[in-house]
Amino acid sequence: MQTSRHHSLLDAYIQCLHEERFYDAHEALEEIWFPRRFEDDSEMKLLKGFINAAVSFELIKRGRKQASTRAWNNYLKYKPLLETLDSLFTPSYYKIASEIEKIHLLYR
Repeated sequence: MQTSRHHSLLDAYIQCLHEERFYDAHEALEEIWFPRRFEDDSEMKLLKGFINAAVSFELIKRGRKQASTRAWNNYLKYKPLLETLDSLFTPSYYKIASEIEKIHLLYR
């Protein structure tokens, strides 16, 4: 995937979070993650965590608290990878993690 497309999808994810379009946020990152989902790669695992965060928020909107908690715990499992990641996109990933944490405070 081209760098510009990757950045564009990360920006789309953040925009969708701001607009509380959590399903769409999930879909934005799926485009990056899905083709590489079987790789043993910290960056792809972190993206999987971000996808799970969006899923968690969507499940809260749908009144499915227990399922939301499971998805949130998956996000928490992968979140520490951010601290070890060396990627061109790391600054964007930190921004995403910050936005996720803000939304989590609103939804808990």
